[in-house]
Amino acid sequence: MKIAVDAMGGDHAPEVVIQGVERARNEMPACEFLVYGDEAKVRPLIQDDTRITLVHTTEKVESTDEPVRAIRRKKQASMVLAAQAVKNGEADAVFSLGSTGALLAAGLFIVGRIPGIDRPGLMPTLPTVDGQGFVMLDVGANADNRAAQLVQYAVMGNFYAHDLRGVATPRVALLNNGTEANKGDALHQETYQLLSELPGIQFIGNIEADHLLRGEADVVVTDGFTGNAALKAIEGTAKTIMHLMKHAILDSGVKAKLGGLLLKNDIKGIANTFDVSSYGGAVLLGLKAPAVKAHGGSDAAAVYYTIKQIAAMIDNQTIQKSVAYFAAHQSEA
Repeated sequence: MKIAVDAMGGDHAPEVVIQGVERARNEMPACEFLVYGDEAKVRPLIQDDTRITLVHTTEKVESTDEPVRAIRRKKQASMVLAAQAVKNGEADAVFSLGSTGALLAAGLFIVGRIPGIDRPGLMPTLPTVDGQGFVMLDVGANADNRAAQLVQYAVMGNFYAHDLRGVATPRVALLNNGTEANKGDALHQETYQLLSELPGIQFIGNIEADHLLRGEADVVVTDGFTGNAALKAIEGTAKTIMHLMKHAILDSGVKAKLGGLLLKNDIKGIANTFDVSSYGGAVLLGLKAPAVKAHGGSDAAAVYYTIKQIAAMIDNQTIQKSVAYFAAHQSEA
């Protein structure tokens, strides 16, 4: 398999990108990499170019660029050329730490949507207290959605949870402001009804935001606006709690420090549970090939885990299953 990598996106690129790519290359003999970036900056970082092909680029998509305009005008940008490689059949997936909006635009205008999918959704894997995690989409690719689009997310999320999370029968839930079937606005009530009637998935009903991290669902479906707000709340709360715990130990005298020392392994376990980097990147589901976005501040470990995630998607043909599903249901319609 070949993975096209945008080496210039992200806060710590290209250093962490190349470090993560080389680690993945060393541990995954089936993977080859097409790395797109400024040769003067990237070449000196490559320790061993085995199964790594560096393609020189003269432009990059900046975080300040308007996404669609950047994708259309910066034809030699690393992200654009990486997406073009997927469209041309030269690579099986595209990966970037750069602008989420730009990668979405590249996915839509270059890689292309799966026939039958209205709008791709952005789907991260998030932690749960039992360490199993869950996937949630959409978390920001779209500002608003229709009920039929949320049903599409449920189908694609179901395939992903089965193939990559190893869940035999994923539990699919709808994020809402109550658990009763009649809760929420017209969008959520219509979506609830459609999911209740959808064959092939285990729909368990509504889930409230305060239950997301309890491990009660494997796939959570939501509109992009609500999903993004929930995602930011989870990330911010986790960081704040860890910050408060750290300062409660360090700033409260000898007894607190001794207690912190005794609880060191437990605290580390909590930190590891909520370390989202180990779950890989956020997938733009609904495209013809895997397009995965890791956090802009990712380190080399996060890059490595994201590449493992992409390789698993390719191995399991997760995208192809979605393509086949929606092709069949289009023909039925």
